[in-house]
Amino acid sequence: MATWLGLITGAYILGSVPVSYLVARRFYGLDLRQYGTGQMGGGNLWRMTSWRLGLPVGVFDFGKGMLMVWVAKLLGLDVAQQIMVGLGATVGHNWSVFLRFHGGRGFATTSGVILILPLINDMTPWPTVAFATIVVIGTVIVRSSPVSVLLGTATLPLVSWRFGEPMVVTLSFLAMFLVIVIKRLSAPGPAEAVSRKRLFLNRLLFDRDIKDRKAWMFRKSPGDKATERPKPGKLT
Repeated sequence: MATWLGLITGAYILGSVPVSYLVARRFYGLDLRQYGTGQMGGGNLWRMTSWRLGLPVGVFDFGKGMLMVWVAKLLGLDVAQQIMVGLGATVGHNWSVFLRFHGGRGFATTSGVILILPLINDMTPWPTVAFATIVVIGTVIVRSSPVSVLLGTATLPLVSWRFGEPMVVTLSFLAMFLVIVIKRLSAPGPAEAVSRKRLFLNRLLFDRDIKDRKAWMFRKSPGDKATERPKPGKLT
């Protein structure tokens, strides 16, 4: 138990390291919380700066979930415990202790956890397969990654239960889904004047406050009059 709790704490701290925030500050002088979606992740960093920064940060976010699950496996923890350790990294990413509990959406970190589980454990791969299939189809064909991520994580406990995984594993997958939902619904106050019902649906389904995807994803800091992406090394 002590090992498990210690790993969860370590995973939370690792997940909390705001690499995207630090990179944006270092190379562009940006507070990433005030730009684009306002989230601390490789995607927002990519859109607000460049793919050369966003891609490696996204890989780091993905890898920290995988790393913590792998460490948990090496220390002899079971699958459910591994999931919860990985979830600790996701929670840290979403609510970073270093940014007053501001953070990202946790998709990359969660994906890392989901994808490594069947590779290092004797468990059914079908929850991972279902998740990956839905996310890829939704992102590439339907072009709606927020909806596909929501549906993909929702299938995890269902497919796990269907293929006879222990109930504690299924419940751990359910916890993973609930973290995704809670993060979407617990964002700061709405940026636009919208009804509570519309705000709820926008956040739950599309992971944003307003319907206009482009306007939401490329927002600028209040008072920022610049019409172009800021140049590296210059404060905005």
